[in-house]
Amino acid sequence: MSTARVKRTPPPSGLIIVDKPAGWTSHDVVGKLRGIAGTRRVGHAGTLDPMATGVLVVGVEKATRLLGHLALTEKGYDATIRLGLSTNTDDAEGEVVASVSAAGVADEEIRKGVADLTGRITQVPPQVSAIKVNGERAYKRARAGEEVELRARPVTVSAFEITAVRRAGDVIDVDASVTCSSGTYIRALARDLGAALGVGGHLTALRRTRVGPYDLSAARTIEQLSAGCAVLPIGEAVAAVFPRRDVTAEEAGLVAHGGRLPALGLGLGPIGVFAPDGTLVALVEEQGRITRSLAVFAS
Repeated sequence: MSTARVKRTPPPSGLIIVDKPAGWTSHDVVGKLRGIAGTRRVGHAGTLDPMATGVLVVGVEKATRLLGHLALTEKGYDATIRLGLSTNTDDAEGEVVASVSAAGVADEEIRKGVADLTGRITQVPPQVSAIKVNGERAYKRARAGEEVELRARPVTVSAFEITAVRRAGDVIDVDASVTCSSGTYIRALARDLGAALGVGGHLTALRRTRVGPYDLSAARTIEQLSAGCAVLPIGEAVAAVFPRRDVTAEEAGLVAHGGRLPALGLGLGPIGVFAPDGTLVALVEEQGRITRSLAVFAS
């Protein structure tokens, strides 16, 4: 009897838009999808905390090389902020470190505090974050009891809209919808809103509703993906985010081997180059009068 192993056909290269469940790390999702997709070549763009749910963009096969170039600069969230309690992680997973009654805080004060945190602002990331300090993640240092000093960073909160205010004794729960740049910590917005109001605050719920052009309407739960793994083809994924440049077969062959093309003035940032048959050849960027390859996807 033959013992030859049947070579498994790799899954198509592309993106999987996942609706991450609560309690899962982003790495947990990647591990699960490796089994579902039948490949080790799986990665994610933009980490979600275990407490958070919602859109997580995952790349499969060649699309893992796309993740670092995706211009996923704007993200959307639905959040709940509890005023009156501060935690050591700025969210509900931490320990309460301060309690100040928020019963006297008026709705107008909350609206003003939110307005002051909208636009181009500077933000100090939470101590329990994945930012590296001297080569080590800040959260590891913080959980070891070390006081971590993180520098304030500029971020853009293009929309911070209150959708509900619910009062319960000494605490106030504020539901909000946030649109912000990549690198913005919603936990820090909760902390800073509470600090500005003098009562402290932390994040109790977070759902990411959008990453770049990918929103919850395109996202699938782990259960749905286990029943049928829906992969957005890499060409469609690139065309949804970047400018598109269609080239001749000769030009496609040149780009596939790292060659350069004359620039067409398509702007800053990555450009998707497509062969006559619609196949994605590469991501390039324009430098002066020529293009430079960022990632080649053609075989």
